[in-house]
Amino acid sequence: MNIDLSINTDLVRDLLTRFIRSEITRTGLSRAVLGLSGGIDSALVAYLAVQALGAENVLGVRMPYKSSSQDSLDHAQLVIDELKITTLTIPITEMADGLINKFPEMSSMRKGNIMARCRMITLYDQSDAFKVLVVGTGNKTEILLGYSTLFGDSAHALNPIGDMYKAQVRQLSRAIGVPAAIIDKAPSADLWAGQTDEQELGFTYEQADHLLFLLVDQRYSPDECVEAGFEQKFVELVSNRIRRNHFKRVMPPVAKISSRSPGYDFLYLRDWGT
Repeated sequence: MNIDLSINTDLVRDLLTRFIRSEITRTGLSRAVLGLSGGIDSALVAYLAVQALGAENVLGVRMPYKSSSQDSLDHAQLVIDELKITTLTIPITEMADGLINKFPEMSSMRKGNIMARCRMITLYDQSDAFKVLVVGTGNKTEILLGYSTLFGDSAHALNPIGDMYKAQVRQLSRAIGVPAAIIDKAPSADLWAGQTDEQELGFTYEQADHLLFLLVDQRYSPDECVEAGFEQKFVELVSNRIRRNHFKRVMPPVAKISSRSPGYDFLYLRDWGT
């Protein structure tokens, strides 16, 4: 089955820059902060934020851990140099190791979650210090698969690329001028040496994008996806990930004991009262 995920890059760029500008300015603020990992997602968001707000209103923060690769720092610097944004480098090793060192047998997954949450703490501290909003950098593929840390990289005030599959992130990044060295490298959260997203997931982003498009956007059933040519085990794996990680995509459930419970009946638009 031929699945076309291509986008009108001019239209999407205009939509996303308007989104960033309106969501930030409606709060009475005018600036943004984001973590710069050296990867394609954060690079694209930085480019969009600069187009929306101006370079002087964007703060990019590099937050390396002791095992972070030099390439990640260098690629983040490429974005900083190109966009001329304000930047800080705040190592998180001491903060993360305060907990990590207490558990010598800690798994890489636990360590990675701690690092992600230390970075969230750092970004939200800087958001208060500079009176800015935290902009998220997770794409649609990661969000649907639950490939993120709750209250870590999933924590932000707004996310301009959360409805873009990884393939679409790559397409817009090329159109908007993100350096090729960032676009072409293997995606990695850089949580431990040699870690790559696709190795950890067990499949490629391209495979995931196509299947997720059918399951989510086109509302195919798992059986229909198998009929469309996807391996049954792969369909089951991805479908289970979508269901199992749904809790990461919604607010925590509240036990209902009244007629107007937060999140159920007491519902207003995001900009209610502004």
